[in-house]
Amino acid sequence: MTATKASAAPLPWLLLLLSVTTGLVDAISVLGLGKVFTANMTGNIVFLGFAAAGTPGFRVAPYLVAIAAFLIGALVAGRVGKGHAGLPLRRWLMLAALIEAVLLWIAAGVAVGFDIPAQSPGTSLYAIIALTGLAMGFRNSTIRQLKVPDLTTTVLTLTLTGIAADSSLAGGSNPNIARRIGSVAAIFLGAAIGAALVTHGGLVAPLLLAGALVLTGTAACALHPAASEPA
Repeated sequence: MTATKASAAPLPWLLLLLSVTTGLVDAISVLGLGKVFTANMTGNIVFLGFAAAGTPGFRVAPYLVAIAAFLIGALVAGRVGKGHAGLPLRRWLMLAALIEAVLLWIAAGVAVGFDIPAQSPGTSLYAIIALTGLAMGFRNSTIRQLKVPDLTTTVLTLTLTGIAADSSLAGGSNPNIARRIGSVAAIFLGAAIGAALVTHGGLVAPLLLAGALVLTGTAACALHPAASEPA
């Protein structure tokens, strides 16, 4: 599907909803799993550098697990996307959403009884990191292939750069300004909701919520006539 066709479909609205779930997952991983990102790999590379230098409070293993799981998820999603070339878009979207939601819900099951302050049991810690990393890697790879401008659902550095660099103050025409601001607001909202849920109730509720939003939002998008077009 071309960027123009993708933008005409309800994809932008779906990607804004997925951006909310990114905020949820970031809150889960950073606040609940000991300063590790499973949706944003830039942070993990920086933290891995801190850990390699022996900085107190940073361990190598969680970042390596998160990065490896993310790469595996992205690799599988790349194969899945290529396998759906020419098939209805809704089929690809629903499969991707189902995979992501199931991974997040399995992580929720693993998180039952997980002690956030003690970060134990350790097996659960690494399992949740791996499962959410797989889900986010799969998601990022799928979104990359959809090529909807200014809606990556996870990374905001280029979005914020675009807001400033393309603004009227910089001599630009503010292209996609509503979409860009919406992306920032969506991740902010998800992070705030996730932080409240993690702080007051642990990891299970936000993981269940993230999976539910992914699946229901994608199902609603798949009902749109544009989703019947070839991917």
